[in-house]
Amino acid sequence: MKHGPQLGFDDDGRPVLITAAAPAYEEQHRARVRKYLTLMAFRIPALVLAAIAYGVWENGLISLAIIVVSVPLPWIAVLIANDRPPRSAEEPRRYAARRTPLFPTAERPAIEQRPQGAPQHDGTAPIDDFPS
Repeated sequence: MKHGPQLGFDDDGRPVLITAAAPAYEEQHRARVRKYLTLMAFRIPALVLAAIAYGVWENGLISLAIIVVSVPLPWIAVLIANDRPPRSAEEPRRYAARRTPLFPTAERPAIEQRPQGAPQHDGTAPIDDFPS
């Protein structure tokens, strides 16, 4: 069989990916775990570097700056690890979001409307709900 770029093979004879399908979930997960571990791998060396910097320069501000930079690393690593590829336009929505206005207007109907034939209380005499 003839191999070449015109038949979908690369220079090494491996087939070229020609689909527009998303990568498998396992591949996405592995990539996210790698990013998480890479970011977290900087945390412990940063703390060690802060101790070394204090021993060398005897300046607490440099060590404190290194520690302050390393504090948000776990939070950033978790955000990146939990991120997923953006939704495609064809992917169905899981819920229908209803948008409510920030400031309600006076055009909304009353909460409780009385029926047309119901007697209205004028406030002059007490209402007796229980007949005696």
